[in-house]
Amino acid sequence: MMWRVLSSIFGVLALPAAAATLSVQVLDNQGVPLPQAVVYATPLDTPRPDTPAAPAVMDQIDKQFVPHILVVQRGSEVAFPNSDSIKHHVYSFSPAKTFELRLYSGTDAAPVAFDQHGTVEMGCNIHDWMLGYVKVVDTPYFAKADRQGSVTLDIPAGRYQVNLWHPRIQDNEETLVRTLDVTDSSQWTHTLSEDLLRDLSGYEKTTETFNDY
Repeated sequence: MMWRVLSSIFGVLALPAAAATLSVQVLDNQGVPLPQAVVYATPLDTPRPDTPAAPAVMDQIDKQFVPHILVVQRGSEVAFPNSDSIKHHVYSFSPAKTFELRLYSGTDAAPVAFDQHGTVEMGCNIHDWMLGYVKVVDTPYFAKADRQGSVTLDIPAGRYQVNLWHPRIQDNEETLVRTLDVTDSSQWTHTLSEDLLRDLSGYEKTTETFNDY
């Protein structure tokens, strides 16, 4: 009898968390959607999932980083192929990851491991206008906003710290964080209070499509 009771208890404890959906929309201070805003959710009451960090790619096309913003889980390796017919020299002095890939073309550069969360801003030592970002997050639950500034995350139900980020946002970082109890279907619409930094997309000439970001 005791064995049956214990089996029942442990069976309940072993049940997986219920699936839930978190929908987030990011608007600028004029109420206009902000595409490519990064949204990531970190579990607060349960251990972070032991999900292997997937490899990622930051290409160089038409003298631009593609995508302009790349989001990866901490521990990911990122390949930096150069699809241009000229050489590039990629570097970053960011505290989250300092590295340098000297003049190369094709796939000659070794992948770079991003093992510390934070924002990594990259440039090219030859082409000053080239600018790209790798946002390293300490959770497997992340996405970038679509044209409507919207993100949908399918995650286990529970309590999360949800963060917003975009290189053009000037708002205080503390205002970009929410603790949310994510149930079956939870929503958060966030309107920024400060003007966005200047958009460099007009300066950065590229042939990539929106979906290539």
